[in-house]
Amino acid sequence: MDAMRRRIDADERSGVLVPSNLARFSAEWVEPAAGLSDVVETYWSVNWRLPPGEQVNQRIVDFPAITFSIEAGDVPAAFVVTTVRPRAWSRVIQGAGSVFAIRLRPAGLAVLSDLDPLRLAAEQEISPQVDGRLFELLRGIAAEPTTELRARAADERVREALREHPPAPAQGLANAAVRLLTASPQVRSGGAVAAELGTSERTLQRALRCTLGLGPNDVARRIRLQEVVRRLSESSASMAGIAADLGYVDQADLINEFRAVSGTTPGRYVRMVQAADAHLRDPPPGVARPAPGPGLPGGP
Repeated sequence: MDAMRRRIDADERSGVLVPSNLARFSAEWVEPAAGLSDVVETYWSVNWRLPPGEQVNQRIVDFPAITFSIEAGDVPAAFVVTTVRPRAWSRVIQGAGSVFAIRLRPAGLAVLSDLDPLRLAAEQEISPQVDGRLFELLRGIAAEPTTELRARAADERVREALREHPPAPAQGLANAAVRLLTASPQVRSGGAVAAELGTSERTLQRALRCTLGLGPNDVARRIRLQEVVRRLSESSASMAGIAADLGYVDQADLINEFRAVSGTTPGRYVRMVQAADAHLRDPPPGVARPAPGPGLPGGP
């Protein structure tokens, strides 16, 4: 694997609620070119081919970002834009297919499209009628046959769009807020985040709403929950330790926040992960151990 691509591992923040899927199905981060970090946070790519009749129910806690995806095979649509769902969501994977995705910085939507983040559906097909500028961008990238060539085609088109539609100051502020919260996902108020960025809470709220359609508390919560998922998936995880490290009032505070988004408690989630890991490691008699293979879509 070259330097621009690397496997998405189970011990990092991907939002995948059953990290053992990442061992069974490869999935890759693909690094954008230098100079595009104001627009693109990362590319990611997956390919999959499941046996006839087999399905995988992939559950995800979204990172607070808008994502464009180019999809083929057993998929809902060729070009799709997704936003952050209020709760963990599922996608049933079957058959064969592929996804090349562009996970945007907050500023990226306005640079690459004419879409309004406050009016986007959770998952929406991109057609010429929905957004002609974005449709042409994705069609040009999709014309390339490999992940590497798609990444480089995306780089070139993002550069062109960046020259024509440079980010406004509010979009830059939203980028800075997400970077800060990603680097330090501890519990704190929107006012505290704004103070760290040298701005007012109202200005920060406006910047994030007009780029992601979310306020600072929602953005912080989603990044924090991805970190909680990552830590809970580790065999040595301590609920009390996670709550203390991330600044929760107590374990009950963590449990309530986790349950509100995931639909289950951290304790039940840990047992589910352990059961999935055991099934992968020691499948029932007559069931073949799944071999590492192509990847799953679902929004790393």
